Amino acid sequence: MSAQTYLAYDYPLLSVFWSMLLFFLWIMWFVLLFRVVVDIFRDDDMSGWAKAGWLAFTVLLPFLGVFVYVIARGKNMGRREVAQARAQQEEFNTYIRQTAAGDRTSSVDELARLSEIRSRGDITDEEFRRAKDLVLTGHGPAEHSGSTPRGAHR
Repeated sequence: MSAQTYLAYDYPLLSVFWSMLLFFLWIMWFVLLFRVVVDIFRDDDMSGWAKAGWLAFTVLLPFLGVFVYVIARGKNMGRREVAQARAQQEEFNTYIRQTAAGDRTSSVDELARLSEIRSRGDITDEEFRRAKDLVLTGHGPAEHSGSTPRGAHR
C-alpha cells in the first residue's frame, strides 16, 4: 500500500471533522479577540489608563482577558458598534446631500453670472435677454460664457 492509503486509515473521517471544528474555533477566537480590541479603542467612556489596562490584560492573558472583558463589558459592545455604524451612515448621508446640492446652480446664481458677463461686454443686451429667458423658463442655464449662436431660441 502507498503512503496516502496509510494516511487515510490513520486519519478517519471523525478526526477530519474534529480538526475542522478546532480550526474554525481558532479562527472565531481571533475574530473575538480583534473585536474586543477594537471595542476597547472605540469606547469613549473609558479613560486612557483603563484602555491601556484592558489592552494589556487581553494581550498578556488573552483567553482570560477576553472572557472577563466580554462578561464585564460585553453588554454594551453591540450598542457601541450600532452607534458607530449609525454615525458613519449619517456622515455618509450628509456628505451625499452636500455633494449633490453643491453641484446645482440656482437661477439667481445664473442670472448674476449672466449680468457679470454682460457688464464685461462679452455678450450683447439681446444675447443677455435670450439667456435670461432660458434661465427663467427653466430650460437650462446659459451653457457658455460666450455669445449665443445667431438664430437660436427665437
